[in-house]
Amino acid sequence: MRHPPRLSLLVIGAAVALVGTAVAPVVTASGATPACTVEYSVTGQWDTGFQGAVKITNNMAALSGWSLGFDFPNGQKVTQGWNAKWSQSGTTVTAANESWNGPLASGASVSAGFLASWSGSNAVPTAFRLNGTTCNVDTQPTPTPTPTDPPPSGGGAPELHVSGNKLVDSAGATRRMLGVNRSGGEFMCVQGYGFFDGPVDDASVKAIADWKANTVRIPLNEECWLGLSNIKPEYAGANYIAAVKDLVAKVEAHGMTPLVELHWTHGQYTGNSAGCSDVHATCQKPMPDAQYTPSFWASVANTFKDDPAVAFDLFNEPYPDRATSTTTQAWTCWRDGGTCPGISYEVAGMQDLVDAVRGAGAKNLILAGGLAYSNDLSQWLTYRPSDPTGNLVAAYHVYNFNTCASESCWNATLAPVAAQVPLVAGEIGENTCSHSFTDTVMKWFDDRDLSYLGWTWNTWDCSSGPSLISNYDGTPTSYGMGLRDHLRALDGQGTRT
Repeated sequence: MRHPPRLSLLVIGAAVALVGTAVAPVVTASGATPACTVEYSVTGQWDTGFQGAVKITNNMAALSGWSLGFDFPNGQKVTQGWNAKWSQSGTTVTAANESWNGPLASGASVSAGFLASWSGSNAVPTAFRLNGTTCNVDTQPTPTPTPTDPPPSGGGAPELHVSGNKLVDSAGATRRMLGVNRSGGEFMCVQGYGFFDGPVDDASVKAIADWKANTVRIPLNEECWLGLSNIKPEYAGANYIAAVKDLVAKVEAHGMTPLVELHWTHGQYTGNSAGCSDVHATCQKPMPDAQYTPSFWASVANTFKDDPAVAFDLFNEPYPDRATSTTTQAWTCWRDGGTCPGISYEVAGMQDLVDAVRGAGAKNLILAGGLAYSNDLSQWLTYRPSDPTGNLVAAYHVYNFNTCASESCWNATLAPVAAQVPLVAGEIGENTCSHSFTDTVMKWFDDRDLSYLGWTWNTWDCSSGPSLISNYDGTPTSYGMGLRDHLRALDGQGTRT
């Protein structure tokens, strides 16, 4: 939903441009093959943090486990990592294998990534040790393998994945995502007022479950998650992540699927249909930005990759079609990103974001919305990103004021998509303070066993929100009454064996 910011905005500071990739060299004295090689790169950098990657190649005898060590020269601190168990003591960083990527054959490689903080300088480490053997130099003896640990268990909500054009749980039962959006995490932090709009205690989450909802979509802000300097520290970085994780845990504790979604992003856009002129993440931008969004999704994926009950919605409402001159340009920008006509910043395409999630080792369900604020899926199948796990879902948004808001349009553009992949209407709503339109939407989706989530579980004015509730105890507005009564009538029909 392209809702306006509800509170005044204070912007502090400015972002630092992306720094080019730096790679540590391989040096040998005699021309012999090194026992191991490590390629270290800075893949993204901003004012107080950066994203790094290491590629380890083992040229010794096969290893059943590995541990990489190196020292930061300028006081950098690892805050999070993926594809390895990352830790740091003083300046020394250690990345040990996960249980699933421990074996490393002779000549084989493994890659891992991390997020870290920096200040002043961000020089590249100069020495790397694989199980005690110095890499990027002459051959060394075969080291002793490192033991591995079992992965932690996930949460209590159903673990959804794609099977054909349906969503199924771990038992193979067909599932539908039926529920609400819980707005606030996208704007409160960047405006300096908190984490969420209204309470997110157990009672307020239970009130959602009492509507017989089985899914809660949670909009997020990338600058708050990454802890950029324009965000108040108390609402940024680790504090923001902890608040999101706490809400996710509460949603799961009531048996509902948490759908975490990237709503507001960095990047200055002042073209057609611009929501704001600010470079910071204070409104809906036409596309994700290459500077921060892949790092955001790598971090989110790393945070929740051991909990397959959490689903990911890559980007709220893309609208590159408002900036570019042709439909082909818009869909190409949507999938591939890069330099897109009409958009001044470097764009991260949906393929980049799928790659960031999967590169972090997460196999969680992913949703990708189409053009025209996720209201146009006409070429979604043609341009859909490649997902090695096959766990990708088409996302759609519809309000009574959208272009594609009729059964004839749904039959023409949505039905072909739903015949091939699961289809989730991540936002449905209307600005009439009634529910006649959403009733029509729900019937069309019900008839095809598809999923939908009402916008929004917040106590705003129903015409500007639109808001489902007048109180966080679950008291519905006249608009929200339609969704509440319908979900309760469907009780038990979100799951089919």
